This record gives sequence, C-alpha cells and structure tokens, in this order.
Amino acid sequence: MEEILLKIENLSKSFGENTVLKDVNLELKAGEILGLVGENGAGKSTLMKIIFGMDVIKETGGYNGKIYFDGKEVNFLSPFDALEAGIGMVHQEFSLIPGFEVNENIVLNRESTKKSMTEILLGNDLNRIDKNQNLERATKAISKLGIDMTGKEQINEMSVAYKQFTEIAREIEREKTKLLVLDEPTAVLTEEEAKILLSTMKKLSEKGIAIIFITHRLDEIMKVSDKVTVLRDGNLINTVATKSTNVNEITEWMIGRKVNLSSGDKKKDDLVKENILEIKNLWVDMPGETVKDLTLEIRKGEILGLGGMAGQGKIGIANGIMGLCKAGGEVLYKSESLVLNNPKEPLNKGIFFVSEDRKGVGLLLDESIERNIAYPTMEIKKQFFKKLFGLFNVIDDKSVTDNAKKYIEKLEIKCMNEKQKVLELSGGNQQKVCMAKAFTMEPELLFVSEPTRGIDIGAKQLVLDTLKEYNKEKGTTIVVTSSEIEELRSICDRIAIINEGKVEGILPPTADILEFGKLMVGVKEGEK
Repeated sequence: MEEILLKIENLSKSFGENTVLKDVNLELKAGEILGLVGENGAGKSTLMKIIFGMDVIKETGGYNGKIYFDGKEVNFLSPFDALEAGIGMVHQEFSLIPGFEVNENIVLNRESTKKSMTEILLGNDLNRIDKNQNLERATKAISKLGIDMTGKEQINEMSVAYKQFTEIAREIEREKTKLLVLDEPTAVLTEEEAKILLSTMKKLSEKGIAIIFITHRLDEIMKVSDKVTVLRDGNLINTVATKSTNVNEITEWMIGRKVNLSSGDKKKDDLVKENILEIKNLWVDMPGETVKDLTLEIRKGEILGLGGMAGQGKIGIANGIMGLCKAGGEVLYKSESLVLNNPKEPLNKGIFFVSEDRKGVGLLLDESIERNIAYPTMEIKKQFFKKLFGLFNVIDDKSVTDNAKKYIEKLEIKCMNEKQKVLELSGGNQQKVCMAKAFTMEPELLFVSEPTRGIDIGAKQLVLDTLKEYNKEKGTTIVVTSSEIEELRSICDRIAIINEGKVEGILPPTADILEFGKLMVGVKEGEK
C-alpha cells in the first residue's frame, strides 16, 4: 500500500461570519497528482493557504480540523515552516522580486556560497554568493520546463507567462520538495506551453513528488491528474479517480448546472469595412514579448482576436499602443495619428485596456470594489461627481455604489458587498472587477488581454458573453488577446496569429484548428 503523504480531516475555516470551508476531508499519496477544481470563491485558495501556512490564516483565527503531512500532524505557522517540511507552492499571483534576475529568484534564500582565498587565510566565516553555481542550478531547473530562458533575464522586464515559468522553476529546484501546489499555473500559457508543463508534472510525479493542481482547464485535469476533487461553496462535493469521470460530470459537480462552451451563433459576415485602428510598422520594446514591424488593421465594430505562442508578441501590442511599454511606428485611430508612449493619449481618445497583469496594472488592491470600478471613469471622464453648494465637485457616492452593484450582479462578482477591498477577492473575481472598470468607461475601442485568466468554467462563459453583448449592443470594437484559441474562436470575427513579432496570418473563427496551429509555429499556407 502506498504511503499517505497528506491527510486532511474535518477542515473548516471562517472569515468572520463567512464560512469558506466546511468539514473538508482529503488524502494524497506520494507521487499522486490531484486535480482541485471549483468555481471562484469555492474555497480552493483558502484550502491551499491553510496547507501552506499563509499568515492570513493565523491572523484570522486559524482553522478547525487536523492536517497530517508525511506521517505527522502539522499546523504550519508560516510558509517557511511548510517549505522546510517539503511543501512548495506556485501562487496564482506572482511572488517574485522585480529587480532581481531569474536565476536569483529561483535560488532565493537557498543561494550557493563560496569562500575567497582571503577569507580562508583570515579565517573569516563570511561566505560570498557563488553566482556561477546559482546560475547553473537555475538553468538546470529551467531546462526541465523546456523553455527558452537563460536565467539572466530581469524579472521586471518579462512577460507574465515567463514570470510563471520562473515561479515553477523555483519550486522544481528545491531538493526537499515532497508536495508541490500549483495554483492556476497554465492560466497565462498557450496550449503548447501548457503541454510542456503537464509533461513536467508527470515527470515530477514519477519521482515521487505529489502535486495539487488547481486549474479551470478541465481538459488538463483529465490529461494529467490521478484523481479529482471538486469544491463548491466551501463543501467537498466529490473526490474520484479521474479515469472514472468526465468533463461534463465534473462541471455539473462544480456549478450544479450544465454549461455550454460552444461558440454558439457566429457573428454576422457583413462587418463594417471601415477601420477604427490602423497599425503600421509597430515595434514594442517589451522583454519577452517583443513586437517588430507589425502591421494590422482593426475594423470598426468587430471583435478581433490576437493569438499565438507566449513570447511571440501578442501581449506586447496593446501594452505598446496604450503607452505602457516603449513603442514606435505609426498608429492611426479614426484616421488620426495616435501619439505613442503617452498613456493618457489613448485613454483621452476613448481607448481602454484590461491588462493581463491585473495586480500590477489593473487594480488598486487596498481600495473597495466600487472605487476600483469607478476610478478610471472619474479620472478620465470626470464622471461620478456632483456639485456641492453649486461650486465644488465632490464624489457622488450613491452613483458609485449603484454602478458597482450593477456590475456585481451582471458579472456575478462573489463578494460580501461593494465596499469590500479588492485584495480580499479571489483571483477570478478580481478579474471581473477589471472587466467592470472597462465596461463603466464605455470605450469605443477596448483591448482585453487574457480576459478569463484564472476564471472558472461557468464564469468564463459569463465574461465572454458580456464582451459579445457590449460589442453587439454598444458597437464597441474589442481586441481580445488570449492564450486559448478555442476562446478566441468562440467570440471573434477574425483572429490574427502573432509569430516572431509580426502578424503571421489572419483567419476566420471557422477555420480548421490545424490552420491556427500552423500559423503559430510559422508554417505558411500550403506547407505541411
């Protein structure tokens, strides 16, 4: 009989009057891969925070129940205790040091050191960091992921996908790791990159490392996990062997209703041919996502998809046009030149951007949901104000609250109320707040990057349907950047595949999936 590595008994957790986990029981063997699924707010992240000894658990009164790890009852008081015991975790939101290189982040707090000859002669106990050895260790871990990184890249100059790879490499590099918790590790990866990661997970499990794999991509759960656990509203609904279930059954356990993720009715073919945005010879200096000599026309009223492998430039396009990364070339908006490298310019002209980096760019984490949703419109359009004594502008709190309530209901944002701080929300609900901000702005042109990153299967359709609704009812032109081709095919009128910083080709959503794959890897039409 295989040894039980992790055992959870009757685990419960409340935040004030809000109970988020109720009598959860779970077992995991060494080398086993457990797929943990559930809608946003189901309790997945809280469960992982308890296992990993996150400070927020202790600070909010701890938990009820027992946890056994490697044969001993544990109650980790900090993540350092969990790491020491052999538990590694890759969080949904990054925990990297921006000013450090990739290799420095990978070996952080576990650096190799050496003594200089002077220190040896003087009998000094101080050791110096062995940079060469640390780089060698880091590149060895990176090589297991099968990606193109040297280990010398600066974290703050990398795309989201490569930050994710760095996080994973850091945990792989730990020699003591017995259990690896991966919270949405493939959310920002393309399908090909996700395959690399799933393969790596299998290799790690064969070496005896147990893995808890949290993802909303149920097809990945079916491919890689040995068993799947479903949480709903803090309750453990079921734990079954993956081979004995299917995606439809898991979906019903998760949300209690059937979900249709098919593309549904396709958009009309008689799109207005007038261009709202013309991009000519655009270059963007975004490390890891460099755009070079890119030309693209975006039609008024369409939903245009930008797809492609990570690092090929798709993420860089919006970041360059919106002034978040240094850019050059010519961009015409409604036939007038758009000034680049000035973030206020596109905002003032009615262009808005929902970034893939919601915490770094998209949200004021310590502010309320309602203020986050209203803030851009207050700043740019000077709305949500009223006159005090007919002279002074003050914030119209009622209109701010009413607007937030509208989107909390429309997007099904799971929260206590509109006054709750955004940092207290789950990742998927934070993403919905970002979408609500964009819709409140009512832009003429909306760039949305990875709109369903970290969002569960039910909410994913909700967000995509809302984008389609805004496009249809308000005539908003939407440019969606996504790592998931099927997501783009479900809502877009056209899909441009970006490869090596340029447009490799543009296809209708009805094109064969193989044609998209060929463009992604640079195979021209007619080639095999």
